[in-house]
Amino acid sequence: MSDEPSITRWSFQDFKIFYDAKFGRKRAPEPQNGYSTDSATVSNGNSSGVTSNGSAHVNTSDLAIYEQFRSQGRSSIHSNGGLSDPNDDKPQRSLLPAFESAEMRALAESLSRDIVRGSQDVQWESIKGLENAKRLLKEAVVMPIKYPKYFTGLLSPWKGILLFGPPGTGKTMLAKAVATECKTTFFNISASSVVSKWRGDSEKLVKVLFELARHHAPSTIFIDEIDAIISQRGEGHGEHEASRRLKTELLIQMDGLTRSDELVFVLAATNLPWELDAAMLRRLEKRILVPLPEPDARRAMFEELLLQPDKEKLPYDLLVERTEGYSGSDIRLLCKEAAMQPLRRLMAFLEEKQDLVNDDELPQVGPITQEDIETALKNTRPSAHLQAHRYEKFNSDYGSQILQ
Repeated sequence: MSDEPSITRWSFQDFKIFYDAKFGRKRAPEPQNGYSTDSATVSNGNSSGVTSNGSAHVNTSDLAIYEQFRSQGRSSIHSNGGLSDPNDDKPQRSLLPAFESAEMRALAESLSRDIVRGSQDVQWESIKGLENAKRLLKEAVVMPIKYPKYFTGLLSPWKGILLFGPPGTGKTMLAKAVATECKTTFFNISASSVVSKWRGDSEKLVKVLFELARHHAPSTIFIDEIDAIISQRGEGHGEHEASRRLKTELLIQMDGLTRSDELVFVLAATNLPWELDAAMLRRLEKRILVPLPEPDARRAMFEELLLQPDKEKLPYDLLVERTEGYSGSDIRLLCKEAAMQPLRRLMAFLEEKQDLVNDDELPQVGPITQEDIETALKNTRPSAHLQAHRYEKFNSDYGSQILQ
């Protein structure tokens, strides 16, 4: 087998040789028969390093990936606050904290891949409407970093916020804005990040995730579709024992004896808030409804998406009136369908000519007309308005109402 076996299945001597060579506790033993190696020496040829026969089988390990990332960070500033300026006199923070075992370190390396290191290029201003949600996110993430003096004691920042609402209303866009605007280490976590097929690894992944977040504090943990991870507990829900352990560990890490003063902020999003466990709702201190866009927000979206090359004005008032119950995603699909109409007319004209035309000689796409708008309205229907009353009911029972 070329893949490394599970560490727990090795003999103690094999594990000791592998651990000392990989993590630098001791120098790797010199190879026999005069062969030189640049990687770890392993027994039985089971590792991805160099085998005892001297035949090299090089396979890029997780550790090499992060060592490469660390070396790249020495020449640039980490956009999320994970690394520091190389010209700064302060010592650089290590990429991974000190773990008690190689197994935990390997889990931390896999979770480090979920750190968002590039800019998502989503500004607060690019999100139309949702002023309450944006104000609360700034209050929870931006202001405590900008003015830490005020957020102490009773005024300590919020530790968890739940964004719930119909699909396509901008919950993930808000998370991207947090990753872009806030100078924090941003962890983008889904069910695949913390669920493992190996018994006990799911709980360890959750524990290591929060240890990483505290190590890279200030940090934000974004859990998309959190209802897939921590739905309601109980025997009546057909819950598996492994799922129960995962949920318990997540609850403990969010608010238990392991809770520290480090600024670790949990941002969760879901389309099914009524399926969340009550204990998780308590830990997500602010629960914000992300509703369907209001008329002003819908008009701003149409004016930004439907740009006209000439001064012909589109019937924005008609669009706002006819799109009641549309989500932001539905409005974008509607604008795309309207923009496709003049392109379809141009494609039909070019196909009739049956002559090859150079790219420089291709005609321009015509403007969008009112007939195109009517056609798009007939072909695009809302997708998220049927359960709007359930979100309103949940908001009245558990939501955080923001007073102006």
